[in-house]
Amino acid sequence: MKLSNLSHTILTAVLALAPLAASGAVENAASDAAEAARKVRRELVTLPFYGIFDNLSFSLNDGTVTLYGAVTRPTLKTSAERVAMRVPGVSSVINRIEVLPLSRFDDDIRIRVALAVYGHTALNRYALGAQPPLRIIVKNGEVTLEGVVANESDSHIANLQANAVFGVFKVNNNLRVENPKVRKG
Repeated sequence: MKLSNLSHTILTAVLALAPLAASGAVENAASDAAEAARKVRRELVTLPFYGIFDNLSFSLNDGTVTLYGAVTRPTLKTSAERVAMRVPGVSSVINRIEVLPLSRFDDDIRIRVALAVYGHTALNRYALGAQPPLRIIVKNGEVTLEGVVANESDSHIANLQANAVFGVFKVNNNLRVENPKVRKG
């Protein structure tokens, strides 16, 4: 009888500690995933030739990285896949990056929109740094603004500047505001 009481006590202790062990495993897995995501992001933003006319994003789920965005060079698409696959904790990569079509018309629009947006006094601070947070994607005369700006005013100004460029058919303003103010009321 003593053996069965001891067995019961050990089993109870193991069952009582199992959620804690599982919780620790979940926390470790979450921190490993966060570290892998940080490394994937760093690898993507430091790719050679990744510029203001390209936009890359990704999701990470159970070791699978899914790449999204649009790039002007096919080599950037393959480079993004290659560097994401090398990150520890990544088991596979799904590459959904769109390579934008070659177009002299779109190239001209890219330059003129960049000059209009980054040339505005309220927005020229976004041109500073190795990787500006404001991205200009052009496909068949349609401009998409991607990235993060400090406030709603900057988002509206960028949208107006891009819309004013000759040859632009449409502007999609996907700019996110860094710290949107909470409205009460």
